[in-house]
Amino acid sequence: MSADSNSNYQTLVKHFQSISHFEHLSALGDWDQATMMPNGGGEARGAAMAELAKHIHSLKTAPMLAGTIAQAQEQVLTAEQQANLREINYQFLQANAVPGDLVEAKTKAAYHCEQAWREQRKNNDWQGFKPNLEQLMDLVKEEAAIRAEILNVSPYDALLDKFEPGMTTASIDSIFTQVKSWLPELIQQVQHKQASEPKYTIPPASAESQALLGREVMQILGFDFNHGRLDISNHPFCGGVASDVRLTTRYDEADFTSGLMGIVHETGHAKYEQGLPIAWRGQPAGLARSMALHESQSLFCEMQVGRGSGFLKLIQPHLKGLLGCDLSHEKLNNIYTRVTPGHIRVDADEVTYPCHILLRFEAEKALVSGELAVADLPDFWSSQMQSLLGINTDGDYKNGCMQDIHWAVGELGYFPSYTLGAMYAAQFKQAMESQIGSVETLINNGRLGDVMHWLQTHVWSQGSLLEIDELMRQATGETLNPAHFKRHLENRYL
Repeated sequence: MSADSNSNYQTLVKHFQSISHFEHLSALGDWDQATMMPNGGGEARGAAMAELAKHIHSLKTAPMLAGTIAQAQEQVLTAEQQANLREINYQFLQANAVPGDLVEAKTKAAYHCEQAWREQRKNNDWQGFKPNLEQLMDLVKEEAAIRAEILNVSPYDALLDKFEPGMTTASIDSIFTQVKSWLPELIQQVQHKQASEPKYTIPPASAESQALLGREVMQILGFDFNHGRLDISNHPFCGGVASDVRLTTRYDEADFTSGLMGIVHETGHAKYEQGLPIAWRGQPAGLARSMALHESQSLFCEMQVGRGSGFLKLIQPHLKGLLGCDLSHEKLNNIYTRVTPGHIRVDADEVTYPCHILLRFEAEKALVSGELAVADLPDFWSSQMQSLLGINTDGDYKNGCMQDIHWAVGELGYFPSYTLGAMYAAQFKQAMESQIGSVETLINNGRLGDVMHWLQTHVWSQGSLLEIDELMRQATGETLNPAHFKRHLENRYL
């Protein structure tokens, strides 16, 4: 990033470095309120975080930025500097699409809604949650309408663009229509195939022993504990910043398998963050490319690696030593590839998981357009779950439309990233195996590091220097191709 220190470009570099410092503190504030903060601190924390969000917004919309960006675009810059300038301009345009007062109001409402959601979900209290969600949804729709007008796209496209730059509702509709054409039959075929397979009892394990196991597994995956930590929260997540990554999971003492794969999943997110280009840390080009790409890394870690027989064989001695679990890696493989439609998205198997996303995608589109009122969400949810997975959720709000944190914090447009990420992950695996060999064989031969090195080279180290289509072309030879995902599921489950 060598350039004249008085240049317009360098002025922008310094300005966005300053923004990154405030975003660092915001990220840790988010982590703390989900893990350590006492319930009584919620109101004051919400006000503080709203003030911080408004300040960050003011920095991203500073009056000098438009002219400085325009002048920097006339400078002679390296390809990487041009990429950083592109991302700076993107952040500037995104921030300018929303007034600061709305940012502050939405942040306050989101903190209030999320804090209340914790107890309301636990108590299956839809009537208590509904007014909070209605207030927050009004602000989300207001934001979507403002963004849509400025960006000249539909309101839901404007929300998608926050997480998947350039992605449209039409593109996702096309991809998901393809998935709906083959997924129901695949689910039936897999369940028929597995009907005669034995089912194994999962031994109980204390939360403390599961946490110790989780840390050992994270070390096997190469997580850097000098720049991160593992904690407990209601909803597993990966937060913090690249130099200080905060992971959380939750433990079920009657079934360790869920918490363990939650850790493997979040470690995939963390490895991406820790692998981002250090030279561009603090700059927009040094950030993760998109949320679908982020999800591709967590899903690669969990689904392509973690649930594979090679990795389960690798960690089986650790399960035996820390949990006293005598399940063989073959039995673990049976457990982790069992396809059973269920209520909870984060506990869903790899085959039925897209159904949970199809439901949420349709709900979000309808909520933003006004075709679906918040009050009608439970009935919509139950109808969709019955249609997609044959499950009735009438009256079961905590395992229905209240189960995810995303809507409780006002983030609509994120959910499609999960299934798009699964597709990217399958495509990465196909490309990786054509270049360096079978992932299972590599892990069986003690070469898990080679798998991680491929991802470091082709994904993590790229940050946002490349746009998503170009990153995919360089890594895999083509842009997103959902056929790899279908092939992966058929190969593993049929």
